[in-house]
Amino acid sequence: MSVSVLAKNLRGSEIIKIAGEINELKRQGQNIANLTIGDFDSNIYPIPTELKQGIVEAYNDNQTNYPPADGMLNLRESVSAFLKSRYALDYAPNQILISGGSRPLIYSTFLAVVDPGDTVVFPTPSWNNNHYSDLTSANAIMIETRAENNFMPTADEIRPHIKGAALLALCSPLNPTGTMFNKKDLEEICDLVIAENKTRAAGEKPLYLLYDQIYSQLTFGVHKHYDPVSLRPELKDYTIFIDGASKCFAATGVRVGWGFGPANVIDNMKAIVGHMGAWSPKAEQVAMAKFLTNDTYVNNYLTNIKANIQASLNTLHEGFQQLKAEGFSVDSIEPMGAIYLTIKVDYTGKTTPDGTVLKTSADINFYLIKEAKVAFVPFSAFGTGEDVNWFRASVGASTLQDIQQMIPRIKEALSKLK
Repeated sequence: MSVSVLAKNLRGSEIIKIAGEINELKRQGQNIANLTIGDFDSNIYPIPTELKQGIVEAYNDNQTNYPPADGMLNLRESVSAFLKSRYALDYAPNQILISGGSRPLIYSTFLAVVDPGDTVVFPTPSWNNNHYSDLTSANAIMIETRAENNFMPTADEIRPHIKGAALLALCSPLNPTGTMFNKKDLEEICDLVIAENKTRAAGEKPLYLLYDQIYSQLTFGVHKHYDPVSLRPELKDYTIFIDGASKCFAATGVRVGWGFGPANVIDNMKAIVGHMGAWSPKAEQVAMAKFLTNDTYVNNYLTNIKANIQASLNTLHEGFQQLKAEGFSVDSIEPMGAIYLTIKVDYTGKTTPDGTVLKTSADINFYLIKEAKVAFVPFSAFGTGEDVNWFRASVGASTLQDIQQMIPRIKEALSKLK
């Protein structure tokens, strides 16, 4: 039986494919350190106790019917206050949209501002922009970024592709790299967007900026999060922010995301999310609205989770730097934000003990799964070529002890390659 052209051509998640392989090995009794999925093991990183209690109380209070299409008003008011206190961003409740996590917000942004054939510009590696471009029949322009700039795009790299584009999709801290924009680079990109919009005729669709800052509360050390509207207030009419509770409160399964931006775009996204039925559950919204207003609860939780994530990221980074110092063809980039470490395992062309030649980054990854019992995600899952030997390591589902124990296994596995 035939299906739509979209269905036939749509690519599945490469990360989920890797996870399927890992689950099969686990079913066979193998213990694999899974650093693939951008999620948390809820036994290692439970959600805030007060939030959990609030959810239970909301269900006991029978908050189980449909929520408003744009989200509970008290939650949008809480988010508005949260944005003001944490980022100095001024967005009224009618400029905020609640959904079941951030995915529907990103997809509805694409659907709201991108017509079939429109150009969408985004860097590689980046999470899922290629798939959302496929879903909207957009002309995807993927900008190859460089390790020398921490895989963050620059204005010079974007400039040749921006003329006439409908959407520029950016993320900081970036999934998959855990790296971030510095102030200067983001300012230059902002100025590029402003200049492009000045060339658009009256009534012509502007260049919109999708800015995913879902990891912005998880930053480390001296690294500071910047956003386009704070740097260039004139971009407020063109910037759609993606944010939510999934990552900063380890609440991926709670499904409370918030987007905010120009009211006319948010109104259209509201209709799209409503037709998808991608609302956040009402009880979770009620609890989140209450939790966000308590700075003590929020600050205590963020202090604790950031310390634990940073310890895991630093341990993995230091382990790879030690391997590099010992002559192994590996590298890593200093942790800046999110739950990810960017690592390099440059072993294409090498031969395994059973005589197999590692031809791609995926081959390297599956070799490490088999020999070191550790799994990463190649950047090819985020839009790069298979010859790029950089990988995402996600620490949310591993203990610090797990990470300490995997470094010797990686060393042993790499030592076997010829």
